[in-house]
This record gives sequence, structure tokens and C-alpha cells, in this order.
Amino acid sequence: MTMSLRARLFALCFLFAVPLAAFTHEQTLLEYADQCVKEIGEIPPFNCNDGTDIPITIDGKPPGPNESPTRCDKPSLLSPRAEAKGQCVPFSKILNLSRGNTQISAYCRRDVLREDKSQFYDLVVVVVHHSGNGKTCWFASKPPPLPQSQADVPASSGIVATRVPPPNERKPPSGQPSAVEFWATPAMVASSTADNPTCLKCHDAGPFIFSPYIGQVWDKVPTDPWGKYSSIGQAFSSYHLMTMSTPGNTCVGCHRIGSEQSCTAYLGLSVGKRNAPGGDQLASSYPLNHWMPTDNAMSNEQWDKANVASVEALLACCRDPAHKDANCAFTPMPSSSTNRALH
Repeated sequence: MTMSLRARLFALCFLFAVPLAAFTHEQTLLEYADQCVKEIGEIPPFNCNDGTDIPITIDGKPPGPNESPTRCDKPSLLSPRAEAKGQCVPFSKILNLSRGNTQISAYCRRDVLREDKSQFYDLVVVVVHHSGNGKTCWFASKPPPLPQSQADVPASSGIVATRVPPPNERKPPSGQPSAVEFWATPAMVASSTADNPTCLKCHDAGPFIFSPYIGQVWDKVPTDPWGKYSSIGQAFSSYHLMTMSTPGNTCVGCHRIGSEQSCTAYLGLSVGKRNAPGGDQLASSYPLNHWMPTDNAMSNEQWDKANVASVEALLACCRDPAHKDANCAFTPMPSSSTNRALH
């Protein structure tokens, strides 16, 4: 055997010995954005200050002009299992940028107190979903830059969000940030930890989540509670969401219920079994701590009679990850290729 042939054979053996993942190209932001535009639709540039304020109240009243409460009646549940900065900070905003079947919800969050129309925010998140094919994409801004000196106050730092660039934009207007400067990579958005679950872990039943906080501006949020739902993009390909139900369950009359953060957080939060992180006494009392159904007009006793058995049945399914309970139906999230139930 010649040296050249041995070298070629060695190289071939080495190629097969290396895992295929080592040669997988990680999808860039622009590649992911291009895919989302092609399969769902364009995200236009927008100004966070054009959004609708998400109200903050304490005992039913708004805070004073320079007050930044740590607890409130309807805290943000962006961190559903632990108290976090910004859950009751005023002047976060929501925008509905939808058109036709392309549903786009943008959330501009403030973690520190600023003027209502300040150009600075601490997080911008966009969910883009197609109500026909069910495909969904997730975008989140990069963390804001750290203050350059101790003299910098938080109110004068953060993310400039008066022109949020489309995630697929190559050439922004002069003086404006480019998409790759503004948006985190899809791999960063898809990453998940116990303390900071990825978008899909919380949005486990559909692309848009109701809570008392976001429910205050629910008319500004697109909804698709029973439509197809799947996340596209290489970074999200490992997530395979399941919905769950039990026979005659009253909790699945208006929307699906997922088996991820719905089990670990939202079921308990929505039926008074857990207190909302950042919530005050009003938030932890009936009826605010029972926010399903959303139009709840029942007494606490009436609510318990109508719904407690269904809640307990679902929580039992949550404790059955092996899917052995015959009463629990776990169903792959409906998309163009999944429609069967697992028991």
C-alpha cells in the first residue's frame, strides 16, 4: 500500500469517527431571520414608544410618578418561578404588528424606572407566528451594554429601542443599529436553564400566553389558541412540545394546556395554588389569583366546585412523566405532521 493511499484511508476513517454535529453549521441570526421571513412573513422596523403601556397598580391604584414598586397587583411573569427585577416597573409596552396571517407581538420591557417615552429599554422580545401553517419564530434583544462608569445611572443606559431593526435587515439607516448588533443569535434565544427557561418552555401551549399582567392589554395581543404551532429554525429543532388533557376536563375548553412550564409554574399560578412572584396581597387573593377562566365572575366556592377536580387531574398528569396514567392524554402539539395522542 502506498503512502498516499494510506493517508487517504486514514483521512476517510477520521471523517467517519468525528460526530456529524461537529460539521453542522450553526444558523446565524440573518439566516434564521431569512427563514422566518420566507415561511412566516416580514417583521417591520418599529418604535417601542409607539406601544401600549402595560398598567402597574398597587391595591388598584397606579404608583406615584417616581415610584418603582417591587410588588404589585398584576406582576409580569416573564420569570414565572422566582422574583426578578422589573416585574412591577411601569412603562413596559406591547405592540401588535400583525397583518393577515402573520401575527407579530412585540414586548418592550423596562427593568428600571425611566420616563414613559425614554428611548431606553432593557429587553425587546418579538414572537412572529403564522396562523395558517403554525410556524413560529422567536427573537430577543442582546443584553444592554454595561454602564461605562459608576456615574452612569440606570435610567440613562439600556437598549435604544426607538427604531428596532427587522431581524433580517442588512443595511440599517445611518446611525441606527444593525440587526446583528441588536438581536441575540437564535442559539442564545433557544438556550435554557432551570432559572431561565427558553421561550418554548413557557409558551408550551401556543405562541401567546395570557396572564393577569398581559391580560390588561390582551386586545393588543394576537391570539391563536387552537391553531397549528411549531417553532422553525435549527436552534429550536430539538423541542417537541406536548399538550395534555383528561376526560371531561373543564380547563381545556378555551385553549390547550402544555406539559412544560404549564406544569411547573402556570397551572399553580392560575388557580391559586402558588403566589405570583412579585405579587402583593391583592395578587395572592381571590379572584386575582384565579385567572382562569379569564372572564371569571364566580365566587370562590363556585369556582372550586366547577374546576378543582379538573385542576387536580391535570396536576396528576404533570406528576406522570412516563405517561402511564390511563386518564392522561398527552398529544404532540398539532402541526402539519402531528395529530396523534399518546396515553
